[in-house]
Amino acid sequence: MDEITALFHGFTVALTPFNVLLMFIGVVLGVLIGVLPGLGGANGIAILLPLTFTMPPTSAVIMLSCIYWGALFGGAITSILFNIPGEPWSVATTFDGYPMAQQGRAGEALATAFTSSFVGAFFAVVMITFLAPLVARFALKFGPPEFFAVFFLTFCSFIGMGKEPPAKIVAAMMLGFALAAVGIDTVTGQLRLIFGWHELMRGFDFLIAVIGLFGIGEILLSMEEGLSFSGKAARIDTRVVIDTWKKLPRYWMTSLRSCVIGCWMGITPGGATPASFMSYGIAKRMSPDGARFGTGMPEGVIAPETAAHAAGTAALLPMLALGIPGSPTAAVLLGGLLIWGLQPGPLLFVEQKDFVWGLIASMYLGNIAGLIIVLTCVPLFAAILRIPFSIIAPVIIVICAVGAYTVHNAMLDIWFMLLFGVLGYAFKKLSYPLAPLVLALVLGDQAESAFRQAMLISQGSITVFFSNTLVSSIMGLALLSLFWPLVSRQWAMWRGHA
Repeated sequence: MDEITALFHGFTVALTPFNVLLMFIGVVLGVLIGVLPGLGGANGIAILLPLTFTMPPTSAVIMLSCIYWGALFGGAITSILFNIPGEPWSVATTFDGYPMAQQGRAGEALATAFTSSFVGAFFAVVMITFLAPLVARFALKFGPPEFFAVFFLTFCSFIGMGKEPPAKIVAAMMLGFALAAVGIDTVTGQLRLIFGWHELMRGFDFLIAVIGLFGIGEILLSMEEGLSFSGKAARIDTRVVIDTWKKLPRYWMTSLRSCVIGCWMGITPGGATPASFMSYGIAKRMSPDGARFGTGMPEGVIAPETAAHAAGTAALLPMLALGIPGSPTAAVLLGGLLIWGLQPGPLLFVEQKDFVWGLIASMYLGNIAGLIIVLTCVPLFAAILRIPFSIIAPVIIVICAVGAYTVHNAMLDIWFMLLFGVLGYAFKKLSYPLAPLVLALVLGDQAESAFRQAMLISQGSITVFFSNTLVSSIMGLALLSLFWPLVSRQWAMWRGHA
């Protein structure tokens, strides 16, 4: 009852006219940031942070958090319409969202993605409201072995549950690990694999790779296929959204499972990107239509979008309760709180009740505002498919180049983007999966750091990954996922003989 009373007080803080206006402005800006490849929620908030210094802290953080909600929503738009992930966590959405758009079901795909995003974020906000103390204590149990176990689970689930041949998945993943190793060793500080080229000290940025692999690679394929988008006609109206909502309840189990995965990965913190990949892989494994994933299944959009939004929202919990940012965006928000003289942690809930509960209330309201804005603009987004390829292709290339340049303000990144575009084109022509490469590139250095820190703690003993119930259960689940094809085949043979 204390939480409910405090939440109602938070609504009185958040529902002032000025704060409501900031919510809608923040969501619109966030959607634009999410649509532009390369910017991202963290970069957008960092750029706009100075504009909020003259505002009251509560109003400023409400606006910044709504930019975050908008970026989460906006990342799905270009993923579905152009196969270009606007955000890293939208990569998994391309697997089924883009085929749906190509089949003339762009409106259904967008409505499914936006609604699933709303459900995931709403679930996470409810959890933040009522389970903050318990979840905060659980997050403190995660050390390097547990972090590596989570990454290992993500990699194993991709190998064991992917539809492509395991050899191709492993080959793509190994290339991703090699690219992730370029630059400065995060443990020793030594330079690796730069071959005297000091521009490579910062390594290959994930966003530049994604823009090239998906965006430029897709443009090259479309050029080869005749300079046209297939399925470009997309008639969207209110009836499409309503019909989509009628279909979604049948996938309630996928939504619930994705919410749990997303919240867990957001709190620990694994992050929205591995949460979306993991949720997609598990949904594919558990669904009776798993073999059809990748051909335009709504369930393949629901799983990653729900998990990504749940993880992105849940990442704010350890930031508020412990002062530990669960994502890059949460880290930027943490910096903003410190600038305003607010110290995140358990005492924040006691000393700054208006701020904390006003922010939590704005999460509910901002999520609703985001859903309203993106759903009412679905016809505008879907109409992009009607633009002739000869016009939209140069625009996409320019947007990709701008997005790549803004990451580090370096011309070299545009050349890297083009190289990754050629690599993405080659992968698609040779039927190699891009997702494992992208996954290894974004998580490779984090997994390596966690592994090496765990090895230092245990003085080189591999048993550290089975040293307690939590890490043992995660590693056991990872190994089960890795060998699942063998286990299921043996189980089927045993049942056949029995």
